Amino acid sequence: MKFLDEAKIWVKAGDGGDGVIAFRREKYIEFGGPDGGNGGKGGDIVIEAVPGLNTLIDYRYSQHFKARKGGNGAGSDRTGAGSEDVVLKVPVGTVILDEDKETVLADLTQPGQRFILCHGGDGGHGNAHFKSSTNRAPRRADKGYPGEERWVWLRLKLIADAGLVGLPNAGKSTFLSVASAARPKIADYPFTTLTPQLGVVRLNATEEFVLADIPGLIEGAHEGAGLGTRFLGHVERCAVLLHLIDGSQADPVGAYETVRAELEGYGGGLSGKPEIIALNKLDAMTPQAKASRVKALERATGRPVHLISGVTQENVPAVLRELADTIYRHRESESA
Repeated sequence: MKFLDEAKIWVKAGDGGDGVIAFRREKYIEFGGPDGGNGGKGGDIVIEAVPGLNTLIDYRYSQHFKARKGGNGAGSDRTGAGSEDVVLKVPVGTVILDEDKETVLADLTQPGQRFILCHGGDGGHGNAHFKSSTNRAPRRADKGYPGEERWVWLRLKLIADAGLVGLPNAGKSTFLSVASAARPKIADYPFTTLTPQLGVVRLNATEEFVLADIPGLIEGAHEGAGLGTRFLGHVERCAVLLHLIDGSQADPVGAYETVRAELEGYGGGLSGKPEIIALNKLDAMTPQAKASRVKALERATGRPVHLISGVTQENVPAVLRELADTIYRHRESESA
């Protein structure tokens, strides 16, 4: 299934049904009277977050959604039937934005969460509604009220506990494949990952978390270079970031600073998230390179640096343990 994390759709709720003009005509009732019923309510447009979906591809080729009009009223003071709502199913984590692409209308982060995007129009009044002591035979009935309509953007932000960031070829896909059951594409050229990938990391029978791998960042990504930063939204909800750096290159400090600059340029609170730094490809470094590059990174970042190998899985369990501990602390602080 193709991954699509953004779509623009047009939605219109149903118009209300029309009220009617009608009068009672019964054989044994000397004085009849108005008995025209009201129109029924038009259907709403409802968006619902459902589990099991991870893409907005359903809205790539079907972009217009319209609810039915409410039924018209009838004689004998009968109200028209209300129309059924149109329910649009989206993945958990979908954000609904107004046409300006900035105003957030709803953020669906829980399965089953619903939001009424457009309200259906109310039905018009029949002439029975207008009768009074001074107007005993009104010949007035209202048309139904129009339903709301609008253009909106759907933007998916995947729900993950931890996010992988780094330059292309830093070993993020390899790390995800050894830490979880995910099978992302792995190759020896940049940008093998073109769309975000999710994997469930299981430490034991009771501890697990979701890890997200996004396409690599390059210098100028926040200005559109490479694949840009459009996929960084998928790690906005993460509790912690794992910053992987290719240890086989000569300047790991420069690689770290490049990615940090792009995170700060993107915004969204990413630069302030807890960060775990790991120097990857331990198996491809000499003992002298290991010591010098770890020392340089720790001096530049002021934080401890993990030395790992995604291929041999050396020290990977320790990094996963620290990720899990950070996630659980975040969950406890949020619940408190």
